[in-house]
Amino acid sequence: MLSQNRELIADELCEGTGASISVAAVQIARRQGLEAWFHEHDRKHGPVVEIAPHGLKSHVVTLKFGQFAGGLVRQISAAPEEDLVLARALVRSIASSADVQIEGQHLDDWEVVDGSFKIIAQLRHKGSADAEQSIVTTCREVVVPLMAAMAELIGYDLIFPDEAELSAEMEGGVSLLTVKRRERNPRNRLLCLRLHGYSCKVCGLEPHGVYGDAGRILHVHHLHPLAVLDEERSYDPVKDLIPLCPNCHAAVHTQKPWPIPPDELQRTMASIHG
Repeated sequence: MLSQNRELIADELCEGTGASISVAAVQIARRQGLEAWFHEHDRKHGPVVEIAPHGLKSHVVTLKFGQFAGGLVRQISAAPEEDLVLARALVRSIASSADVQIEGQHLDDWEVVDGSFKIIAQLRHKGSADAEQSIVTTCREVVVPLMAAMAELIGYDLIFPDEAELSAEMEGGVSLLTVKRRERNPRNRLLCLRLHGYSCKVCGLEPHGVYGDAGRILHVHHLHPLAVLDEERSYDPVKDLIPLCPNCHAAVHTQKPWPIPPDELQRTMASIHG
């Protein structure tokens, strides 16, 4: 059953993390489970997520580091505070659906300090979900955000603007880099949709319900673009992001330098359409 879903699960993990992920079926306590890891680092040199069946309708998911992951652990421990904030938010987002424990640390302020770091999450499935549905749900609800958090700390998918963009914005180069990285970061999108849902916050469009599998077109909108701020402010991925459909996202950005507030655009649309 798991082997039939490995490709689907790997695709979900790759999309959410922005990294290449390997997935394998393994035997765990005489039952079939899964392991997932970053292809670049393999099981011994990076973080590994183990998914084990627990009872009839539960899975226990464990994130831990391989025995030769010391170099990567040191790299992660030096990650910028901004990346740690997003990683923590991704892990906290799991708590709405599963019981999450971080050994010896609190869910709000954990950090990776050595190779003994471990996160354990138990997800209990309700209703009539079969084994196939259950493992896919566990991967989407628990494994994807866990590995996305690690990908953020490792530094996968850092997006840099091209030289033409930087030459046009020499003084604002750092801000431009920061904003573009956040706009294209798949972990931002993942967290935004997990927290705010899968419909546009202006027009209410839920693309998946309209387009099916082609409906992954929602954009992540930053309510306070850093490129136009007069002074530095902290970035809160929970409060600063909302999902917008492509049309509404384009509409709010027709106003420069500050975009149209989404609630203002919503009121305008309501007045036009009655």
